[in-house]
Amino acid sequence: MAITAFISYSHADSKHLERLHKHMAQLLRDEVFETWTDHAILAGSKLDNEVFTALRSSQVFIALVSPDYLASNYCYEREFEEAQKLEAAGKLHIVPVIVEPCDWLSSPFSTRMALPTDGKPIPEWTNENVAYLNVIQGLRAVATSTYKKTSNPLGERATPEVGGRRLKIKQEFDTIQRRDFADEAFRVIREYFKTSCEELDQAEDLRARFENMGDNSFTCTVVNRGYKGGRDAHITVHNSKGSRHHFGDINYSWQSHGESNTSNGSVQVDADEYNMFLSLNEFISNDKKRYDAKQVADALWLEFTKQAGIEYD
Repeated sequence: MAITAFISYSHADSKHLERLHKHMAQLLRDEVFETWTDHAILAGSKLDNEVFTALRSSQVFIALVSPDYLASNYCYEREFEEAQKLEAAGKLHIVPVIVEPCDWLSSPFSTRMALPTDGKPIPEWTNENVAYLNVIQGLRAVATSTYKKTSNPLGERATPEVGGRRLKIKQEFDTIQRRDFADEAFRVIREYFKTSCEELDQAEDLRARFENMGDNSFTCTVVNRGYKGGRDAHITVHNSKGSRHHFGDINYSWQSHGESNTSNGSVQVDADEYNMFLSLNEFISNDKKRYDAKQVADALWLEFTKQAGIEYD
């Protein structure tokens, strides 16, 4: 189910709105987000009614912050003010995107984590596509967090409340439940890599390719042309579907089109008495942390791109 994002912007920054929507294309296509802007208002409609109805039915408020935005009575004093009230009521998540250098650190936006990283204005990046990529990655994390708050996480029972206190109910997970959990985790990891490759491929001197190898495996290659002669990295990920000759429920190798019987590490479905979760196991080390599928995808992607000399701030 898509997260609804209300995009608040000054018409003087229309070029940034257009660019953001282009970079959000995959998020919209994959139904991670759906967006609302004042372009949806029909001629003759009552402006306030349309704007505040849309705002109150959204889960995320994206503000394209610039000198024109801060100077706009409607954007700053009407839309943002209402967004802050909804945020205080726990109904909305505010995300400032700094699209132009401005005095935003003297505004209420300063109390929030801004995008791109550290609130560095998009025009100050050497390559604006990389800046927008950073914004998209931040928005994807917001969507995941928002979705978790509005639905039951995979593998967890709904937790009823009695007398204002939540109950923890013990349960056992059978083979089918564990396999379904692994299938969904693989789907999340595959979509994460597919989208991330498409976004990374837009950056200068970087090339990325995603390829499905079937319903239960995929491979990715990243080339960093910033290095003389290029520096590349590969990963192949397999969903074992319960096959015993595999190393884990999901296994991966640092090679292109790797065979299913080779592995540099694996992802295992584990459970306690209450919930299922994922463990990330490597031959070099044994990490006993509990992961969800998005966290596993994050960890694998960062290690994968690091091998090509690419790191994220």
